[in-house]
Amino acid sequence: MSDPTSTRPYMVRAMYDWCVDNNCTPFIVVAVDGSVRVPPEFVQNGEIVLNVSMGATSNLTLGNDYIEFKARFGGVARDIVVPMGRVSAIYARENGQGMTFPVDPASPEPSTRPKGSAPVAPVDAPAAPALGVVASDDGGKVSEGTAPKPPSGPRPSLTRVK
Repeated sequence: MSDPTSTRPYMVRAMYDWCVDNNCTPFIVVAVDGSVRVPPEFVQNGEIVLNVSMGATSNLTLGNDYIEFKARFGGVARDIVVPMGRVSAIYARENGQGMTFPVDPASPEPSTRPKGSAPVAPVDAPAAPALGVVASDDGGKVSEGTAPKPPSGPRPSLTRVK
């Protein structure tokens, strides 16, 4: 029996559908390397957050290997190509609910990139994640109803604890 396919593209599509069904805006977090085609001027700390809603994209394809679409950045139309293994999270902008994924260490070989795609210049990768201690005022006890509320304001953000 051959190796099973990754569950990541199925989970990304399911979370995307959940966002759309609940009138939320789906955002993806992408760990940028040479296999990702995004505007490099919008990459921060080796990552980019992309709005993948139908209103922000055209020709969106959530494939098994790549997420591809066209989007405007600063009024300029750009072709975006993201290998599925570089998606580190998908979440709803309005409430922060979503899923995170480990980033695949290996980028696809150039021969497996979609036609016409070219890598962006490599971006310095962030340092390897390290475990840290999270402190709380109540000794670390979490009870029902005490989950943190999503940030208020026009642009909620996703916080990852590494």
